[in-house]
Amino acid sequence: MTRYALTLEFDGAPFMGLQRQNHGMTVQQAVEDAVLKFSGQDVRMQSAGRTDAGVHAYGMVSHIDLDTDLSLFRMQEAINACLRPHPVAVTHIAIKPDDWHSRFDCTGRSYIYKICNRRAPLTFERGNAWQIPQELDAEAMHDAAQILTGLHDFTTFRSVNCQSQSPVKTLDRLDVYRKDEWVFVEAEARSFLHHQVRSMVGCLALVGMGRWDEARLKDALEAKDRQMLGINAPPHGLYFVSAQYPNET
Repeated sequence: MTRYALTLEFDGAPFMGLQRQNHGMTVQQAVEDAVLKFSGQDVRMQSAGRTDAGVHAYGMVSHIDLDTDLSLFRMQEAINACLRPHPVAVTHIAIKPDDWHSRFDCTGRSYIYKICNRRAPLTFERGNAWQIPQELDAEAMHDAAQILTGLHDFTTFRSVNCQSQSPVKTLDRLDVYRKDEWVFVEAEARSFLHHQVRSMVGCLALVGMGRWDEARLKDALEAKDRQMLGINAPPHGLYFVSAQYPNET
């Protein structure tokens, strides 16, 4: 039995999230079903993140244990063939030590949130970005975002269903920038609370609209009260970008 690290890219729109659920198809189930189809082995996949329904990924790192003689190339081809027509792809496979764990060994996670700032309806990116028709001040959003970086109690930005033992997290980076009609929010931390990124983005959007200022965002953070949250941004603009591990670049 060998432990394999899988890098996954997926469109989260048709899924109930990454982890298995009793009420609908998930990314985990799609991958496990694909492995079972070509190998006849019932595997259980674990991942660096726990993305919600509708959230996407460019580079989610997961792992499975499998007994196979296939080369890494053939294994990747087999999984991808059996994943069709689900919008999930294995973009890389690596062999790992038996005690390596995609979640518990992860030392950093990064996300990007996409906002389309225009009035015209979305076409190609429909369902893959949050559209805000009001003009956003991306510089004001970035300046306000720096209030949230560092070590804080993020209770205000935490889902009531969050299972983390503590609301205290260190946010390493939160950058906001504009490219034409697009506003991007990039976040990096060792780990995040449930809905933390979406909650931060929602409040930063209020800053960009001029409805909140930096003082209001700081008050919301210091209140440590979910009732002080402004907006929880929708899931379809959020993408898991990458996971970092010790001794890996």
